[in-house]
Amino acid sequence: MRRAFLAGALSAGASILLASCSVPEVSAAPATTPTPAPTPEFVSSYVAPAATELAPLRGTSVLVGSLARPSIAAKIDNHEEARPQFGLERADIVFEELVEGGLTRYLAVWHSDLPDQLGPVRSIRPMDPDIASPYGGIICYSGGQEIFVDMMEATNVYNAIHGSSDTDETFFRTDLRDAPHNVLVMAPAVVGQHVDLAPPAQQWAYSADALGSSAVREGTPSARIDVVYSSERYPSWQWDDAAKRYLRSQEGAPDLDLSGAQLAATNVIVMSVAIDGTYGPVPKTVMVGSGQVWVSTGGSTIHGTWSKADQLGAIRLVDDRGMTIRLAAGSTWVQLLPQSGTITLSA
Repeated sequence: MRRAFLAGALSAGASILLASCSVPEVSAAPATTPTPAPTPEFVSSYVAPAATELAPLRGTSVLVGSLARPSIAAKIDNHEEARPQFGLERADIVFEELVEGGLTRYLAVWHSDLPDQLGPVRSIRPMDPDIASPYGGIICYSGGQEIFVDMMEATNVYNAIHGSSDTDETFFRTDLRDAPHNVLVMAPAVVGQHVDLAPPAQQWAYSADALGSSAVREGTPSARIDVVYSSERYPSWQWDDAAKRYLRSQEGAPDLDLSGAQLAATNVIVMSVAIDGTYGPVPKTVMVGSGQVWVSTGGSTIHGTWSKADQLGAIRLVDDRGMTIRLAAGSTWVQLLPQSGTITLSA
């Protein structure tokens, strides 16, 4: 009996022990794969720069289409009573030419930068058709001898002449000067009347800056340029290294603009030219042909030859090896120096 009881007890204890040691069944959770977050669509912040092109009369970089207008040229007075001139400091290219009595006048061309007013304008001369024609566009002047006006009107350039009906609202006489040195032109208004005319063609080769110009790379140092047209007119140029421009003087005194700043240019070209005496006391600079040239940029000068094939042709500049001369991007002043004149270069 006792044995049976013990056996039963042991059996029951074993059952309890087994029950207490059993591991409850746990259902395994199904494996999950993380869902990747979508990659945001890439958006570039790069903005393409606006397209650019070269300003044809300066060689500077400008927005495409920003100079879609004709150039405007003008015959500018250089009499003492006409100084300081209006807008001359903003011209792309200025030609200085010999006129009667040993004096000089300018034919200036604006395209990149239009002043509100330019002048004083004076009468046309026989060499002006050959100077102005390569630019097309418009030329402004105050009249002149009939033969010279006819020559100018026979070109491809629109003639805006003081006293004509089409200039009644764009030319005027200023009280700031005495006649005949007081005819001014409202340049933007004149250009606005002729937007159908084509922009000018590029005339010369340019480097981005003075360091790439032919004069600096292959010329000789010449910080000062003195030219003598006559006993009445002897302009000079002095290289200003801080401003990176040539500063202009006339007859030994600084040549100033209306603000009192000295007139300046990036490039100075001195062309040795013949003078045609066909018109008696009115000298005609011979522009179709060739001759010596001195091109100064960045404080140095290179010698070469200029040539112009015909009235519409651009002035070609080559060095003594026959290679095209490159100017620096910027404004240019051209001294049309008679062969009887002199040029002196000083380091």
